[in-house]
Amino acid sequence: MNYKKIKNLGELKKSNYQQKGIKDELRENLIHNIQNNINVFEGIHGYEETVIPELERAILSRHNINLLGLRGQAKTKIARLLINLLDEFIPYVEDSEIYDDPLAPLSRFAIDKVQKLGNKTPIAWLHRSDRFAEKLATPDVTVADLIGDIDPIKAANLKLSYADDRVIHYGMIPRANRCIFVINELPDLQARIQVSLFNILQEGDIQIRGFKLRLNLDIQFIFTANPEDYTNRGSIVTPLKDRIGSQILTHYPKDLETAKKITFQEIASASTQKNNIHIPELAKELLEQISFEARNSEYVDEKSGVSARLSISALENLLSSAEQRLLKNNEQKTTLRLSDFSSIIPAITGKVELVYEGEQEGAAFVANHLIDNAIKTLFVKYFPKIEKLEKQGVTNPYEEILSWFFNESGFEILNGILDKEYQKRLMLISPLNDLIIKYHPNIDKEDIAFLKEFVLWGLVQFKKLSKVQHNDGVQIQDPYGNYIRNI
Repeated sequence: MNYKKIKNLGELKKSNYQQKGIKDELRENLIHNIQNNINVFEGIHGYEETVIPELERAILSRHNINLLGLRGQAKTKIARLLINLLDEFIPYVEDSEIYDDPLAPLSRFAIDKVQKLGNKTPIAWLHRSDRFAEKLATPDVTVADLIGDIDPIKAANLKLSYADDRVIHYGMIPRANRCIFVINELPDLQARIQVSLFNILQEGDIQIRGFKLRLNLDIQFIFTANPEDYTNRGSIVTPLKDRIGSQILTHYPKDLETAKKITFQEIASASTQKNNIHIPELAKELLEQISFEARNSEYVDEKSGVSARLSISALENLLSSAEQRLLKNNEQKTTLRLSDFSSIIPAITGKVELVYEGEQEGAAFVANHLIDNAIKTLFVKYFPKIEKLEKQGVTNPYEEILSWFFNESGFEILNGILDKEYQKRLMLISPLNDLIIKYHPNIDKEDIAFLKEFVLWGLVQFKKLSKVQHNDGVQIQDPYGNYIRNI
């Protein structure tokens, strides 16, 4: 169909245009995509076997949908991607506020225009990118905002009685006719406002003030909600839940690989950061493991959840920390260091809801605790487990490293030192070099320094070494060596 050539209702009829509702439109295009193996939900990771199949079934069933899940689970992102299932263009009566279908007009304006002009009624074309409307539910939202109200200024200007339906000012929902309409954080909508949605969800029509007005609106509703909101701030009234066809539960990534895909897809980093800063693979895993630790921490409110935005913001802070060092040292390239992870504490503290015990300890303590736990969890994945009680006759692979620290006064890593100096200092611990060669002989050369530092921090977490954090760096030493030497 050549959209540019069709300018009026008569030409539209001759083109054999088939009128269809938005739910049928979504359904037909989804069927086409499934049959042709086209992925509509590009950029959504970890939902391939869970959320997306349920979402597809809901669309095939022509349901309105409620996406229920904790914060940072891509609920709004999924809703916005649904426009890809709409037809590229649809016709509407030109200048219509509610995008009236020329073959089935609803508003007084469009009906009068079609009756007056007939086949000469001018039409316009609406692109699918303009067929998305969104409203964040807040306690101050009114029925007039969503449904509509009488406009006294319009009545005065047009010299019309309040009994004339031409004085109606349509709200957001009628203006989203033939569109996808998303209400975010539905439980925050007052109960009396939720009640105003009953008719439109079940019968598809609305009532504005006392008008005998029946607008059979054609809307695909998508709601998003957080389970925590049901008890803390509000709730979804039961009759409204009953009218929503499908409720789909979202979730956080279940593995580190999926979490890494999401983080590196969403990160907003400058091209200079991407090109000049090397990120070791272990650093990527450690970053994601921190979020996993937070979701299972006794200090963090499990019901509140830990958003995927934590990892995204943390990575942005990490890169900025490395970039800051690179600029100060006037270097061309640098590599992330484990000591850079102290820079992500602001990203963690603002994104976790602490329980009473966490509040008592303090946000900074909890953030450091999560980083330490992440190191401890990943350490046994990369190196042999450190046993609390060592068996006689069993060789400890870390014995030589611990002996080195026992004989030395300590080892210091300053935040601002040059990359060459950083690597040179780590090379001084010769047993550490041997350990890396033994357990990771094929590791990327650029990742070696990070892995060495990771071993030291891991030994700290297992109480084999001690760590003292300074503003300008960190010092690692044997917990008993200095004491014994001073006796």
